[in-house]
Amino acid sequence: MPELVDALKAAVGAGTVPGPDLRLALIQTDDASVLRKAGRALAKLTDPDGRLRPLRLSVVAACTVGPLESLLRACLVGAGACPAIEVTPYGAFELTLATGGFDRSSELLLCLLDESYFLPDDLDVTAPQAAGPYLEERLAQLSGLLGAALRGSEATLVLHTVPLPRALRDTVLSLRARGALTRLWHRLNAGLLELAEEHPQVQVVDLVGLLAESQVAARDQRLHKYADLPYTDGALLILATEVRRIAQARSGLSRKVLALDLDNTLWGGVLGEVGPQGVELGGLYPGKSFADLQRTVSRLREQGVVLVLASKNDPDPVDEALRRHPAVLLRPEAFSVSMVNWAPKAGNLRKAADALGLGTDSFVFMDDSDFERGGVAAELPEIAIIDASGEPAQLVDSLVRHGWFDVVELTGTDRRRPELYRARGLRNDFSGGFSRAEDYLKALDLTVAIEPVTRFTVARAAQLAARTNQFNLTGVRFDEAATAAMIDAPDRLALTVSVTDRFGDEGLVGALWVERTARRWSVLNLVLSCRVLSRGVEFAIVGRLAELAEQAGAQVLEGRFTPSAKNSVAEGFWEKAGFVPEGGGVFTFAPGRMPDPTPSWITRVDSAGSAKSVDRVESEEQ
Repeated sequence: MPELVDALKAAVGAGTVPGPDLRLALIQTDDASVLRKAGRALAKLTDPDGRLRPLRLSVVAACTVGPLESLLRACLVGAGACPAIEVTPYGAFELTLATGGFDRSSELLLCLLDESYFLPDDLDVTAPQAAGPYLEERLAQLSGLLGAALRGSEATLVLHTVPLPRALRDTVLSLRARGALTRLWHRLNAGLLELAEEHPQVQVVDLVGLLAESQVAARDQRLHKYADLPYTDGALLILATEVRRIAQARSGLSRKVLALDLDNTLWGGVLGEVGPQGVELGGLYPGKSFADLQRTVSRLREQGVVLVLASKNDPDPVDEALRRHPAVLLRPEAFSVSMVNWAPKAGNLRKAADALGLGTDSFVFMDDSDFERGGVAAELPEIAIIDASGEPAQLVDSLVRHGWFDVVELTGTDRRRPELYRARGLRNDFSGGFSRAEDYLKALDLTVAIEPVTRFTVARAAQLAARTNQFNLTGVRFDEAATAAMIDAPDRLALTVSVTDRFGDEGLVGALWVERTARRWSVLNLVLSCRVLSRGVEFAIVGRLAELAEQAGAQVLEGRFTPSAKNSVAEGFWEKAGFVPEGGGVFTFAPGRMPDPTPSWITRVDSAGSAKSVDRVESEEQ
């Protein structure tokens, strides 16, 4: 794909960020040689308009890294990041970890390992099981080094399982002894995977398992002997891809919505031609493949992926097939939005995004038609597109292989997200019966709970910081470690925001991080899910924060606003909440001496469970 590399070079040369179509092409490219060139072409990438998410990454290696830096850069730019990559000096792996000799501002720290780090030089091939205690000791030493490296750092450290070279395994001639060595090595890799449970900031990639399912050789013996390079370009690309998925999840760059075609995608055949009873679904091949896809989609929905139906069909036969076909696993209620008509799909996806209150850049679209995929790609290049044509047995792999929907940790809100977005549609229908917005808001019976972050809610708060772009006042992304550190800090405060109304519980939808002194409380960042915008929730948050500041004796509550390419919806918020602009994006409020901005239609619940309704009319400015 020389045209991809040429297009990247042209964009970088012009001082612009590659467009979303080029970035998506980077993710969907499996050719390591192309991505090596792409990574080199992107080495001087600049992002003057802030379209990409800044990301600092350090690589600490116990061996030669080869083209890993270029591959990482290509993969990370593909995910929407602007990476700054540091490769620490060769031959100083343990010293670098022990002394923190890497960029301490790094958000990701990748440790590249090979078998030489763990194996003794004098391995007894006649009794390799004797190396068991040595392997355990090396693993324990590595665990200690990780603890030292992460001390005082908020980075996510990425490790990987390590292949046992076949040449070494086959050097052991005794079949029984060879089996013993293999068992020891499996135990070592299991220990590496367990390090993620010992260290909350550690993620471990199962490189061994991924290599087993690929057609990529782990090692090129000539490169290994010549340059101490233990992995082929293909193996390093597998690792770089997994690092991209971790960065994507950590930085909130994952997608939220899966839009699906029906004919020859969720079932075989064309509904309009064969009728609801004639579609291929379940039973033997190829129907089994379509059933497997529906089962996989259902599992994604259970983990928070919002489903949209986008099909060119007549609605009644679709409804009959989805409700009555015995092999259908995705009934109509599984879809938060259903766009079944003969209109262009790009327009339908725009309408679906509007109905959900999400950007189209959070969408993945799966369709078998070249024409439909091409039309969406031309009009909405930010949407990730999955080709559902060709071999039905490959549908599941095509859907999940790129990790579009990965999250660092699954939260309760994630699991409930599809129903939350269905409820959003009910609210929209309900709002049509009111002539005034305020009457509608009063009828919603809104309750807002603002509570300190706990060990149980810290993961969701960090997820909101990473994934919220529209109502994100400063762009500071407090991760789980940074948020958890505020729980007991006397000079910090982290709060979460939950919302309920007559249609149900919206869940934990907002978070804020505050620096406290005796006189001044400063809001470091405030984020709020787009699901609850336009209901006055943000003003209730400020009202509660001002109340807490007043109770603590603070005289000034300070807010900041840092504009970005995506947060224009939040511009002017502090002034609308009654804050006075001080210049430089700083705004101030006098707790207890200025009116509580909480809207009259919201009932506020504090951490003790008591409710407070504010008896006032919200100003027109709000």
